[in-house]
Amino acid sequence: MDQFRSSPHAPAEGAGAGRRVYDLLRAQMADGTLPAGAKAPSTRALAADLGVSRTTVTAAYEQLAAEGFLVTAVGRAARVAGAPPAAPVSRATPRRRKQPAPALSDFGRRVAGIAMPALARAKPAAIDFAYGAVASRDFPSQIWRRAYQAELLRHQHSLYYAAPEGDASLRRSLQGYLRRARGLACDAEQILVVHGSQQGIDLCARLLLDPGDAFVFEDPGYLMARRSFEAAGGQLSAVPVDTQGLDTAGLPSGMPARLAYVTPSHQFPLGGVLPVGRRMALLQWAQRQRAWIVEDDYDGEFRYGQRPIDALQSMDGDGRVIYIGTFSKALSPQLRIGYLVLPAELVPVFRQAKRLVDRHAPLLEQRVLASLIDSGAYERHVRRVRRENERRRAALLGAVERHLPGDATVAGTAAGLHVVLWLPFLRARDETALVEAALGRGVGVYPVSPLFATAAHRARHKAAGLILGYASLTPEEIDRGMRALAAVIGSLAAKAR
Repeated sequence: MDQFRSSPHAPAEGAGAGRRVYDLLRAQMADGTLPAGAKAPSTRALAADLGVSRTTVTAAYEQLAAEGFLVTAVGRAARVAGAPPAAPVSRATPRRRKQPAPALSDFGRRVAGIAMPALARAKPAAIDFAYGAVASRDFPSQIWRRAYQAELLRHQHSLYYAAPEGDASLRRSLQGYLRRARGLACDAEQILVVHGSQQGIDLCARLLLDPGDAFVFEDPGYLMARRSFEAAGGQLSAVPVDTQGLDTAGLPSGMPARLAYVTPSHQFPLGGVLPVGRRMALLQWAQRQRAWIVEDDYDGEFRYGQRPIDALQSMDGDGRVIYIGTFSKALSPQLRIGYLVLPAELVPVFRQAKRLVDRHAPLLEQRVLASLIDSGAYERHVRRVRRENERRRAALLGAVERHLPGDATVAGTAAGLHVVLWLPFLRARDETALVEAALGRGVGVYPVSPLFATAAHRARHKAAGLILGYASLTPEEIDRGMRALAAVIGSLAAKAR
């Protein structure tokens, strides 16, 4: 027992004492103090020697026996297992492998090589014009809590996995809601509930693209979608965007494309609304190409002054459009619930893929959403939040007019929860300095240049541009932020001159 008395790591009784006894015995086995086949100290003697309870030592022995390091039998002393025990787990930084790690798959190598935008700052700016953010005070906490509690208390025969396509109650509720709000007629069977629009995009990329297949993409466009298609091995065919959204005159005709990704209700990020003529041209192109169209309707509920424009899929008579919707902008991006409306022929394979990825989306939240839609509470909430965001949008436009130079212009104001601010007296190369200087004054703004896929399309817009989200701010914060941004812009413009 001397080796235990002299050990500097002998555990004192208290929290974690059992783990320390376990580690001590593992270390003695690893360094040969307790060689293979040797008798282990009795639990009573070791407990007395270490000053801990016998129960603590017994629990450590049982764990070692369960892991195969000790051999125990009723009425016989425990012995160290015959096979040499593995070295104890080290908490130090692991050594570099002598041999290279096993190779990644082609998909893994593509993912590893993709440049991604930085994640949100741990400490956001005091006034953050983050696009995609919504105000926490807009979340319908009271009605959500009541509906959640009701679902939580509802008796279930057992708790088990649910259908991968989503709960039937939510899919039926969405069927009615989409007809009322988006002019989209579908069967509930065509709806697949996913973890936010990003998972829907990823499923489209994996199931519809082979490596080397071309995909049409708006330029500029939603970077996370483009990266998903590239990770699947797709080859980018960038089509420029103007004030009306995707320029369908630029759709490729000499090369086959498997799909086109579009945001027709409010083009991301420039804000154009795709007119009916271009919608028809896009659908006709997809028919000729035998291509799919992925319609991302990420904030289609928010159109100001007029009712929201019907979804592109409502015009699709050939079954080419996959519609992606989400609750991220109307409720919260943290909810992570979205949905696809699929052409009938794609339903089985998308359900199977969803099942392989994560079984199904959270069931309780799905039923809460179904309850809110069926009661009318969700649509009342959307109307209320639309009014609030219209006030914020007006505050932003007013602040730009009051505080920024007269040649600053704002695009994409008809719909959505963000705008693009163009500053013709600064150049695209000034965006980084502008963002950093604004952050130094506690204002978060975001450059438009990283969302361009090609330098040629970025060169069409020579001015510096900022994406300004306003849905998480108050009108007062928007005004203060614009005043601070105006000071930064004035300083940079003076240097440019």
